[in-house]
Amino acid sequence: MTTKHPKKGKPALPLNQILDGDCIEVMNSLPACSVDLIFADPPYNLQLKGDLHRPDNSRVDAVDDDWDQFSSFAAYDRFTKAWLSAARRLLKPNGAIWVIGSYHNIFRVGAAMQDAGLWILNDVVWRKSNPMPNFRGMRLTNAHETMIWASKTEKSKYTFNYEALKALNEGIQMRSDWVLPICNGHERLKDENGEKAHPTQKPESLLHRVLVGSTNPEDVVLDPFFGTGTTGAVAKKLGRNFIGIEREAAYRKVAERRIANARKYDRASLQVSTSKRAEPRVPFGQLVERGMLSPGEILTSLNGRWTAKVRADGTLIASEARGSIHQVGAALEGAPSCNGWTFWGFRRDGKTIPIDLLRQQIRAEMRAN
Repeated sequence: MTTKHPKKGKPALPLNQILDGDCIEVMNSLPACSVDLIFADPPYNLQLKGDLHRPDNSRVDAVDDDWDQFSSFAAYDRFTKAWLSAARRLLKPNGAIWVIGSYHNIFRVGAAMQDAGLWILNDVVWRKSNPMPNFRGMRLTNAHETMIWASKTEKSKYTFNYEALKALNEGIQMRSDWVLPICNGHERLKDENGEKAHPTQKPESLLHRVLVGSTNPEDVVLDPFFGTGTTGAVAKKLGRNFIGIEREAAYRKVAERRIANARKYDRASLQVSTSKRAEPRVPFGQLVERGMLSPGEILTSLNGRWTAKVRADGTLIASEARGSIHQVGAALEGAPSCNGWTFWGFRRDGKTIPIDLLRQQIRAEMRAN
């Protein structure tokens, strides 16, 4: 749905809409501290000089649109400073922003981000597996773009779904170089004349990785340079809310149609792998309070070497060792530390069951509520 940007004094957040207008004016009219994540694909200021042709003399459809034209670097810097200031104002205290660019602009943008008070977390190299060749043979083939990921402040507790990205990468820690193809084939959107709908359309795979890694379902994602709506389409599929800003009517038309055809994944599919650190904390004493384990009950180490008695306050006692499940386990093993949850078990029906299963039961109840 396309709408004129809201007037000042009306703080309602226009979720899942494409707003018509200048991105700076629209962002300045939206409520402060209302957005979880911003993905920005600003003009690159390519400074192209003349037409570019392939070896067969066919003309390359390069980025020569008016929206990418700036009179000078100073003009581009003023524009960058203005939209970054408006964007940072919209971020929640724990919000974050991704900005993508090429060698033409990303270094200027990076400096402006730091000047604006944003705290850079990573720069990510998107290495294109199928880049466009350098037809003139005068430079290296430009096979990558750079994304800068930054939090609103140095102290922001930004979202980072580490385990989810690790799972996407077949169990290996996600690196800061991402090998993904550019848009082509059926993913490349066309206009009514069969031409590219947008010269710099980003692949959905790139946005999928960004949103899975740095947002959660129902988060609000804003894209101030919405184009043909890649951010909105991926956000909708992943159960995130989006706000798009786009001043070009032709792009909005394509984006509206694209997002209308996108289908949200079912709720179970939207769940991603989470870090153990992100799980709710469950004190061992809570198992005793709830009667899942009883004072006086004997716990057995899963290696079969040790036993300890549960006390009413949630501590254990074994020989001369007294304290938490972690402290007693470490003392008995003569180790500097011990994860008591994976060290101790309780006996039921002749079997030793890890106490961590009881903790997981409580966590499941907490998530359900």
